[in-house]
Amino acid sequence: MTINQIYVNLPVKDVQKTREFWTKLGFSINEQFSDEKAICVIMKEDHIYAMFLNEEFFMTFTDRPIAKGDTTQTLLAIGVNSREEVENMVNTAIENGGSKYSEAQDHGWMYQNAFSDLNGHQWEVMFADMSKLPTE
Repeated sequence: MTINQIYVNLPVKDVQKTREFWTKLGFSINEQFSDEKAICVIMKEDHIYAMFLNEEFFMTFTDRPIAKGDTTQTLLAIGVNSREEVENMVNTAIENGGSKYSEAQDHGWMYQNAFSDLNGHQWEVMFADMSKLPTE
């Protein structure tokens, strides 16, 4: 089996505010899959998308309750091309209504930092230099 795309679906309270938040982080929107009920954020063109659905619309896809933001249901990780990109994304997220939930970690070969978005979804942003990966 070969997977050619992934769509991560997450509930949000306000689709427009979510659109503004993610575009300020530098992401594009797939308007074909976006409207007043949902926004499709392109994480990697033709491959990875985050679908942010207003809570009411989200509930049409599941019979389980939505986490209220005070629990961790999932950690979402984003790989970028440098430590600077990690810091820029986290700082921009925090400047635009996101929040910090953990301290940056430097593992030598991998650097990561994190933020929670407007709806409490936790995003780990990391840069890995595989040439520095320990062999033992």
